[in-house]
Amino acid sequence: MSSYLSSAKKQFAYYKLLGEKVIQRLNENQIHWQPNEDTNSIALLVKHMTGNMKSRFTNFLTEDGEKTWRKRDTEFENTIKSKSHLLETWEAGWRVVFDAVNPLEEKQLEDLIYIRNEGHTIIEALNRQLNHYAYHVGQMVFIGKQLLGDTWESLSIPKGQSEVFFQEKMAQKKGKRHFTDDIK
Repeated sequence: MSSYLSSAKKQFAYYKLLGEKVIQRLNENQIHWQPNEDTNSIALLVKHMTGNMKSRFTNFLTEDGEKTWRKRDTEFENTIKSKSHLLETWEAGWRVVFDAVNPLEEKQLEDLIYIRNEGHTIIEALNRQLNHYAYHVGQMVFIGKQLLGDTWESLSIPKGQSEVFFQEKMAQKKGKRHFTDDIK
């Protein structure tokens, strides 16, 4: 279970980093780009994720994860004014996540918490949020790739580099490590 907590924390940090890398590559106009009105821009995805993070992880162990003060529909109204505002919003959400997750201890993982009155063990709640954030960060990456086209730089293994990557990994001594340990 202690490896679960360590892995979950690293996964949260990984998705945070991926999102930041996308945001850093885009300009002010691109963070607001939407192919149509029913599709979220990166700015809207960040605003929604931050609202979710604050709701789910504020008083994580003692209050329902869907706060009465959360106004989810407003998360899809474009109020992000600039790239710096977007990054501040992103940081604020992740700060709440890590402030809640970092102090967790192995013995708490089977404790019950609630999201919309539905009971979740802490493991289930963390898995739920990891999947939710991965889903939206994946959308951010997809949008970034569409906007930057041929100038996009891979965030993982670049096309045509799989064999080189594989050989580098296989040249390492076997050992327990997390796949994010080498990511910068």
